[in-house]
Amino acid sequence: MYEHMVFFKFIETITPEKEQELLEKLLRFKEKIPGIVELTAGFNVTEEEERKQGYSLGLRVTFENKESLNQYGPHPVHQDFVKSLDGVIENVVVVDYPIA
Repeated sequence: MYEHMVFFKFIETITPEKEQELLEKLLRFKEKIPGIVELTAGFNVTEEEERKQGYSLGLRVTFENKESLNQYGPHPVHQDFVKSLDGVIENVVVVDYPIA
């Protein structure tokens, strides 16, 4: 299995409604993209502001295998989400690693 973690840093002027819309899109990935074993996503609630660094939304996806992870990126549902980030994203951090 493979773990896929993503942390989103949005522009300061993003609305709470837009952030909620993006979260809801992420949460629908599991029902629409094959190969996902588990998925969680949510808003960053850490009280350690110096570590938060403006990253307000996190995503963790567990994939069945490397092939599923590789097919996720070009999947139309994922690509639709990526397009919805236009104009509202400042930075994204992605970490992928194999798990036993």
